Amino acid sequence: MEDVTQQDQASPAVRKRVQDSFDRQGLMTHLGARLAHVGPGRVHVVLPASPQVTQQHGYVHAGATSAVADSAGGYAALTLSDESSEVLTVEYKINLLAPAAGHHLEAIGTVLKPGRTLTVCRLEVYGVQSDGVRTLVATGQQTLIRVSATPE
Repeated sequence: MEDVTQQDQASPAVRKRVQDSFDRQGLMTHLGARLAHVGPGRVHVVLPASPQVTQQHGYVHAGATSAVADSAGGYAALTLSDESSEVLTVEYKINLLAPAAGHHLEAIGTVLKPGRTLTVCRLEVYGVQSDGVRTLVATGQQTLIRVSATPE
């Protein structure tokens, strides 16, 4: 993982909000994904490679790769929204550049353009070997819409 300085970290309140929301995502729990970094406009999601997330050739399935990319971008956008708002993906496009292989995948969502209604994010997914060697396996772009948070 990249070096992350203290100033790259979101406030404790934002990190808690993002972690609490992430913990409510059944798919991320089912896949075994976890948050690895929460910063202002930037979130990293790690997905361990396991037989449960692979396709027939042993690579991490494109669906799992896309799902962690989508979540990373969504949570990156959420770090910049106020507490009365949530975000929903409107669309995303992902290009699969190489087989998703490695010890784990690391999806990085980065806000490119925050807006009052729409936010655009860059998505990157790396296959990370046990020795730390990283290969870009997918890249994409995502648009999210801000919606009112509903009381729980």
